[in-house]
Amino acid sequence: MHTHAIRRILLSAFWVFLLISCSSPIPTAILPAATSIPPTETESPTETPLPTEPPTETPLPPPALERPQYGIDLQLNYTTKVAAVNQTITYPNWTGETLTSLVLSVQPNLWNGGFSLKSLAVDELPIANYQLENLSQRLEIPLPRPLPPGGTVTLTMTYSLILPQMQAYSNPNEIRPQIYGYSERQLNLVDWYPFVVPYQPGEGWILHNPWFYGEHLVYDTADFDVTVTFTDGSNPQIASSGAEVASGSAGSRRFKLEAGRTFAMSVSTLYKVAQRQVGDVTVFAYYFAFYDAPGEAMLQTTVEALQVFTQKFGLYRHKTMTAVQGDFNDGMEYSAFYFISRDYFNLYDNTPKNYLVIIAAHETAHQWWFDAVADDQALEPWLDETLATYSERIYYENVHPDLVDWWWGYRYFEFQKAGFVDTPIYEGGGQRPYWDKTYFTGARFMEDLRQRVGDEIFFAFLKDYYNQFAGKRATAADFFRVFRENSAADISDLMAQYFQNTY
Repeated sequence: MHTHAIRRILLSAFWVFLLISCSSPIPTAILPAATSIPPTETESPTETPLPTEPPTETPLPPPALERPQYGIDLQLNYTTKVAAVNQTITYPNWTGETLTSLVLSVQPNLWNGGFSLKSLAVDELPIANYQLENLSQRLEIPLPRPLPPGGTVTLTMTYSLILPQMQAYSNPNEIRPQIYGYSERQLNLVDWYPFVVPYQPGEGWILHNPWFYGEHLVYDTADFDVTVTFTDGSNPQIASSGAEVASGSAGSRRFKLEAGRTFAMSVSTLYKVAQRQVGDVTVFAYYFAFYDAPGEAMLQTTVEALQVFTQKFGLYRHKTMTAVQGDFNDGMEYSAFYFISRDYFNLYDNTPKNYLVIIAAHETAHQWWFDAVADDQALEPWLDETLATYSERIYYENVHPDLVDWWWGYRYFEFQKAGFVDTPIYEGGGQRPYWDKTYFTGARFMEDLRQRVGDEIFFAFLKDYYNQFAGKRATAADFFRVFRENSAADISDLMAQYFQNTY
């Protein structure tokens, strides 16, 4: 072969090699520094391992909340009874359905001028097209994006409160007492903050209309973190649902409550305070001057009832329990908190044979039958009121056994056609007829049920019912299902006698 031809062949081969090299470049990432291409094809190339890059971390979703969280900053002028509130609600969607809006209860809006919403945002996006009519309790908030099951949304709002003066009604047997607001001796904050009402899958939000008697609200459990600052320099006592913790801010007081239905407070410069320890639970009693004896009786009864009901039903769920003398008629329960009427204080006779002791036991029982095991208070009020009333009998048989017969005669008497136990508040026929059905005829049903199955099965059933539904909401169907899981007794005659519905 000629030299010139050989040169052409070599040049062609070089260009082919160059083209191949350019079309398939060796990634520099796999070539360590100062490493050359192997000199001959006959040498085995040294395998260079691919460098290991740190894996890209996929951020984990935040842990789902077990229940809604309420953070409330209350700026209260105790003198003028006006408040400014900053509130945050972190709401986890455990409904099993995708939500496009949230519905909140705003009880202070039922008073003309009592509630003024200043700002509202959802996940930091301002919301202007909410629905809240004057003198309406219903606040509906459209969500900027659908909230899927298991998702969480955060509401932030600012609002003002002008508290109403508590009204004394001429006929308290026909209308429930006004507790929210102020009197000359106390300021009461009950159902005072907007809260997300329960959602029933397939049916919607549960928010019933108020009524002349009975309770109409239904609650999910929630955690509360409430800070109170008095803007007028006052320094009253605060009776609270939650335990007081370090505030971290001079001039403020902070309270926390976990897994409660409501967060209530009562404020006064006139309170005397007593307390007692029951295991890890601190029991407080707040009452006015010159009421030391009934105040001590309220405290003592609460302590005794906590011990009895813990043994008979199940563990009390909070770290504090607060009992307060109310400057209004009747008593009322809230989470880890209750009121007893001033009238019962005035009628106290230094014995257990009076309404102060009866109602203290009753309202304490609501910590099991309302706060722990909730129900629809408007449509099935007997589920908490019947059980709380019959719990009075359980208190007396354990603490004052010689007074059980007295309790039956004093608290219960035969009513002419009292009606069915499972009567909604809207069909009660008035305050007294409603009590007769839901409280007292209900207590007679519980006594008959107990006699039918015996104490061992009866109390095993109540414990089972409590354990299955503590922290949840029960229905009448749930109540009787749990009963039938604990007893095969035929109670069809009792059902026909006491109930209008079939369960």
